[in-house]
Amino acid sequence: MIAQKMTTKTNGKASSETTKIPIGRNVFICPMPVTIVGTRLNNRPNFLTVGWVTRVNVSPPMIAIGIKKSNASADGILMHKAFSVNFPGTDLIEETDYCGLVSGRDKDKSRLFDIFYGDLKNAPMIKNCPITLECLLTETIDLPTNYLFIGEIKGAYGDENCFTSGKPDVAEIKPLLLTMPDNAYWEVGKYLGRACKIGRNLET
Repeated sequence: MIAQKMTTKTNGKASSETTKIPIGRNVFICPMPVTIVGTRLNNRPNFLTVGWVTRVNVSPPMIAIGIKKSNASADGILMHKAFSVNFPGTDLIEETDYCGLVSGRDKDKSRLFDIFYGDLKNAPMIKNCPITLECLLTETIDLPTNYLFIGEIKGAYGDENCFTSGKPDVAEIKPLLLTMPDNAYWEVGKYLGRACKIGRNLET
């Protein structure tokens, strides 16, 4: 392992040296939002804990999720061309973790939640989650170990008490976060500032 000394600069002035070390290629963006993906499997709702999720398009609104090919939920999405993405709060940490421990082929995980549907009848959503999305599958990318499912968001639903001035309030939602490879759950910390605004302090 080769370490490299890096000198950082602040406002054009050199500051303390930082040692950069190789950390291998199997790295993860941290933290990641923890979600519960809903599908239909064996004629019943099924749910899987998924951390690899991101928005990928503005209009139409689209989201992508990465799921291991061997997971039962992958079969459900491929069959029914629809899925939901549910964002649990920290109060659902046990149920969320459980959904990633057992297979929908063997266990009925739908018993853990109150379930509802929007327009897509094969995208079961969780009432217990403060934010839920129903998605129509638009593209499947076949990767070596995972499928990357891209879906168009056809409906989004939120708890009324989790919004302030019509916008999601992260302090009320209390989203569950994940870091890897340590596989640790976290909650949101303190507010730091407005995106697309605070950086204007550096304009010259």
